[in-house]
Order: sequence, then structure tokens, then C-alpha cells
Amino acid sequence: MDYPEQTRTVRTDRGPVTYTLTRKVIRNWNLHVRGEQVLLSAPLRISNLQADLFIQSRADWIFVALDRQRQTARRTPEQLPRAECMRVLSAALGRMLPVIHPLGVARPELRLRKMRSQWGNCHYQQGYITLNVALAGCPEHLQDYVVLHELVHFLHHDHGPEFKATMTRLMPDWKDRRRELKLYIL
Repeated sequence: MDYPEQTRTVRTDRGPVTYTLTRKVIRNWNLHVRGEQVLLSAPLRISNLQADLFIQSRADWIFVALDRQRQTARRTPEQLPRAECMRVLSAALGRMLPVIHPLGVARPELRLRKMRSQWGNCHYQQGYITLNVALAGCPEHLQDYVVLHELVHFLHHDHGPEFKATMTRLMPDWKDRRRELKLYIL
């Protein structure tokens, strides 16, 4: 017998949980949280009451997973006109240059490009950095992180221990900023 997918709501100690129940030819329960959706796949023999009780028993885990999903929701940076991108990212370069200049890094040429998979890159042999135009729509502290990251590549060409040590010395919270930047969609 085929069971149609059902949307059900059950009360828990932490509040109501609306979930989608799908019965399948499986042995074990499969509970997932994707975005704001709670999805439960259950064996064919499971009744609605059993499914509801299962959801109630996992309510704490579900609410933690929902909170985590909300906190890590991806954001799209505001798209700015190219001239504004150059102004904003030049300002970030201006803020970070005094941080790294004492280590012997001169002001590089700044180039902008729309990139699909990275926020910036460094061409240390040619003396320029390229930044993604989307970075201009991110918060200033994340712009500063990317700019400093690219400037440090003038000293250390890879992401080895020396690179990480220099980043930590110049921007102690760089790992937190990198983590936050991952919430933004390129």
C-alpha cells in the first residue's frame, strides 16, 4: 500500500513542530532539518501516532537544528554600481595597508572582477590584487579580512603556517571573519 506524503503538526514542550511525513520501504527512521523544513521518513508500518511521538521525543534536537539553520542562512551581498565598488574596496585597501606596510608590502594595484568562486586573489609577481565586486556589498570588517588576506599573500604565497601566523598577528579574529564570510553567497 502506498502512503501519500503528509504534513503534520505536533505539540512539544518547546512549541509546535510541523513536519513532512513520508513512509517508505525502509527499516529505520530518517529525520532531517533542511532550511525551515522538518522531514521524517519512516517505515511503512508506522502509524501517524507513532510518527508524532517520535517527533516529540526528538523535539530538543529539532529546535537546535532549526536554530542552527537560521543562524547560518546564506546572505546575498547588495549589488553596487562598479564605481561604488571601486570606492568601497579602495577604502578597505586603504584601511589595511597601514597594517601590513611595516612588513614591507607596498600598495598593490587594485582590480575588480565579478567572480563565481572566490572573494579575491593575489598576483604578487605582477603587483596587483583582484577583488570580487560582490565583496563591496559585504560588511566593512569582512572586506578588511579579504583585503588583508590578499595582502599577506605578498609575504606568503600559500596558506601555510607562516601565512596563518601572520594573519593571526595582524588580525587576531580573522578565522571568525572567514567563518562569517562563508554565510554570504558569491
